[in-house]
Amino acid sequence: MLDIRFVRENPDAVKENIKKKFQDSKLPLVDEVIELDAKSRAAQQEADSLRADRNRISKEIGMLMGQGKKEEAEAAKAKVKEFGDRLAALEAQETELAEKVKTIMMTIPNIIDPSVPVGKDDSENVELERFGEAVTPDFEIPYHTDIMEKLDGIDLEAARKVAGNGFYYLMGDIARLHSAVTSYARDFMIEKGFTYCIPPFMIRSGVVTGVMSFAEMDAMMYKIEGEDLYLIGTSEHSMIGKYIDTMVDEKTLPHTLTSYSPCFRKEKGAHGIEERGVYRIHQFEKQEMIVISKPEDSMEWFHKMWRYTVDLFRSMDVPVRTIECCSGDLADLKVKSYDVEAWSPRQQKYFEVGSCSNLGDAQARRLGIRVKGEGGKKYFAHTLNNTVAAPPRMLIALLENNLNEDGSIRIPEALRPYMGGKAVIEVKK
Repeated sequence: MLDIRFVRENPDAVKENIKKKFQDSKLPLVDEVIELDAKSRAAQQEADSLRADRNRISKEIGMLMGQGKKEEAEAAKAKVKEFGDRLAALEAQETELAEKVKTIMMTIPNIIDPSVPVGKDDSENVELERFGEAVTPDFEIPYHTDIMEKLDGIDLEAARKVAGNGFYYLMGDIARLHSAVTSYARDFMIEKGFTYCIPPFMIRSGVVTGVMSFAEMDAMMYKIEGEDLYLIGTSEHSMIGKYIDTMVDEKTLPHTLTSYSPCFRKEKGAHGIEERGVYRIHQFEKQEMIVISKPEDSMEWFHKMWRYTVDLFRSMDVPVRTIECCSGDLADLKVKSYDVEAWSPRQQKYFEVGSCSNLGDAQARRLGIRVKGEGGKKYFAHTLNNTVAAPPRMLIALLENNLNEDGSIRIPEALRPYMGGKAVIEVKK
């Protein structure tokens, strides 16, 4: 969410940013919110003036009564009541206007970084760099669920009976490999100096609207019926929410946290054949990283964070590349975002396995996350988040890039300590 003063003073810049995000339908909102803000400030100024006059006249009433000027005192009392009635109306108007301003301000997109390429959608995202050689073996690579089934590692049919589509049972060594990835990712980030955390898996609506846009909320979140609680779509939600309405001492920054959680997502819309199996599902587990930083340090942390994900994948022998998200592919709160994509030798292309985002002070402004600096200076923190590893997609990348011709899976050396020293997962069927 932008600062209303910034919108008021820079309407053309805000409109140009909306155009870069190809959201022209939101252009009228800029003038609308400026007009509502002007009315709100006028109402506030009138109310402040009335309060001062009311307080002054209230003090005069006692003096008038003491002087025996009862008639004048009664007139003053009537004036005070008149002021009170007008104040009540103004206060109701202020509340209504403030709510309207807030609703619009939460809809206007954040100002993107000047370095972000302008494009309509993800088809115009820009490849930045490749890491590792994208190798394709000279034998056919089956679909990832077929690989798992030969290893007795997945049961989709039973999951459909129990929960419907978009769920799975992971079994045996594949389930163990899944846990190995999350444990390794956790330790990988701890070694980078991040503090490990297991957060709440449900959050209140005030946190939900603080960490994401309304459109994202509707597309992703599951609500708990009858309660003000939502299942998290990623641990970033509750990890950033941890700081709601707090004043952080500048000397303690940055705060670097890595968190484990299950994630729950609606995943609305139709998906292609390549997104069957465990690629796009309603429930999965994830290791995340978040950083709370000073504004001047946030871009430096952004570039550290996406590199951590690249290093993690490369340590498991998975080739990856980085993609910069164009303006039209950025969620409204984001300033800049890179996707990390893993090589799929079966598809002969890369697919997304992680996303790193700098949100500037948008989340902090919504949630009231302030920093107290030198001399008592107060300002909003910057927040960043990045996927360390989301094992369902990570599993696809691991299986395809470590598949042997006989259908067995070579376990990367980095994961073997988490697999009891096992080097290979053998075919069971």
